[in-house]
Parts: sequence; C-alpha cells; structure tokens
Amino acid sequence: MDAPTIFDIIHLCAIILGYAGAVLIIYGGFRAIVRVIALEFSKPAFTSNQVRWEFTDKIVFGLEFLIAGDILSTLLSPTQQDLINLAVVVVIRTVLGYFLSKEATESGHG
Repeated sequence: MDAPTIFDIIHLCAIILGYAGAVLIIYGGFRAIVRVIALEFSKPAFTSNQVRWEFTDKIVFGLEFLIAGDILSTLLSPTQQDLINLAVVVVIRTVLGYFLSKEATESGHG
C-alpha cells in the first residue's frame, strides 16, 4: 500500500477545514434559532443582542476555517485563475468578517 503523499495530506486538511467552517456556521445558525424561539416563549438569561453576537461570532469563526481550506486547496494547483479566485474569495470573506465583527462590537459584546 502506498503512503499518502504530502499533496494528499494537504488536500485532506483542506477538506476538513472547509467542513469544519461549514459545521461551525450551521451550528451557530441552529443554536441562534433555538435561542430566538426560547426568547419568544420564556424569559431566558440572554437577550436577542447576545444571540445575534454569538451567531455573528460563529459565522466569523467559520469563515476563518473556510479561508484556511481555500488557501490549502490553492496550494495544490496554483494556476493564475485559482489565485485570482482565491484572492476574490478571501477579500469577500474578510470584508464580511470585518463588518460582522464590527457590528458585534458596536452592539457592546466585542
């Protein structure tokens, strides 16, 4: 049996990081939904701003994992178009992350 090459390991890590980012965002979304429903039916120890901040935090954290996965994927096949695509994706995700973090900070939780 052949040992995995460094490219196989990098590819696997990129996939794992991508899935980890998606799972964090999905988890944050479901948790926010449950907490918003709890806000409607009871008097929990948290506010809607806290729910929003925690969800935003999970989105930003998930985006960081997705960016890391994209960077690793691009290392495997760095064509000019791949590098351009990566740059665009990183800029979009970074700007999105910045504004989400800024919103969370302005709401008093950053």
